[in-house]
Amino acid sequence: MNEITPLLAPLVALRRDIHARPELGFAEHGTAARIAKVLRETGLEVHEGIGGTGVVGVLRAGNGPRTLGLRADMDALPIEERTGLAWQSTVPGCFHGCGHDGHVAMLLGAAQVLARDPQFSGTVHFIFQPAEEGLGGARAMIEDGLFERFDCERVYALHNWPALPAGTIATRPGPIMGAADKFAIEIVGRGGHAALPHDTPDTILAAASLVQQLNTVIGRDVPPSANAVLSVTEIHGGHAHNVLPASVRVGGTVRSFDPAVQDRIEERMRQILRGIEASFEITATLDYDRYYPATINDTQAAHDALTIAANVGEALLAPEPAATSEDFSFMLQQRPGAYLWLGQGRGENPPPLHNPHYDFNDDVMETGIRLHVALARHWLAD
Repeated sequence: MNEITPLLAPLVALRRDIHARPELGFAEHGTAARIAKVLRETGLEVHEGIGGTGVVGVLRAGNGPRTLGLRADMDALPIEERTGLAWQSTVPGCFHGCGHDGHVAMLLGAAQVLARDPQFSGTVHFIFQPAEEGLGGARAMIEDGLFERFDCERVYALHNWPALPAGTIATRPGPIMGAADKFAIEIVGRGGHAALPHDTPDTILAAASLVQQLNTVIGRDVPPSANAVLSVTEIHGGHAHNVLPASVRVGGTVRSFDPAVQDRIEERMRQILRGIEASFEITATLDYDRYYPATINDTQAAHDALTIAANVGEALLAPEPAATSEDFSFMLQQRPGAYLWLGQGRGENPPPLHNPHYDFNDDVMETGIRLHVALARHWLAD
């Protein structure tokens, strides 16, 4: 029997119980308390309330000076679950649709394995992060002194990936997840009667023209060799069939991997808005929020991870980054490290992340634990 087998059934039960009791970002009080309890029972030094609800478990072995951080996110999503599973969410409008419950269980399992048989010399910091889903929990932990209190010479994070076959492990040097920007544009006219359009600037028409022009930015203002996405996802305006509304709001998202491309997209959007103002005699304001930077893996850390992963499962060099975002990016701006994908796909067309029918695949839990353990033992080798 290997060192992980006895842990799997209790960890699966814990994962499913966390799944049934999901908590949104910065409200993970029950989840954090359970994590802290398991870490203490495992013999780790435990620190709570970091960056709000964050938890860090500290494990030291030998007298080696090296340090490593392993991070798991723990928040749920504001989505109604539709899986019908026995452990389905009991909280209306909230569920673990991104597998953070599985991430927690795998990192707790790694802490248990390493505490019982370290086979390393140094310090591992097990970082359980709140509020990854758009609220910047990683940044909150950093601002609360995460790396000053728990120095990490290198940091790794693991995320399940339904698009990859179960048990495969993939990463790449350089960009692996996109920068996430969101924008809100307010178009303001005067409002008036729909039968008298010559008397009233048409904010609906201005918005329609704006949407068309925004959809040319990637194709005509971004180099073909660069990856970027601009999507308009919201249009709000009007309330009656015979009224030209005084204002219309247009919103959406931008994803990119290069700060220069990011700058160019925002600049071009502002230029387009100035043209819309002149063309339609309206005023337009742009609120542009760069809320998550691109996730950029350290080259050596990524190569090391692929070498280690090859001894755990099937290791793949990811051919391209994903346009989705991840606030582990803030940690990688502070410390070298890498973000890894753990394949969990089963059957044809498995539900993707953030889908109401998604569930973490417990069959890959052992692989995830093994990978965490191997990363720690490699970096902190005697």
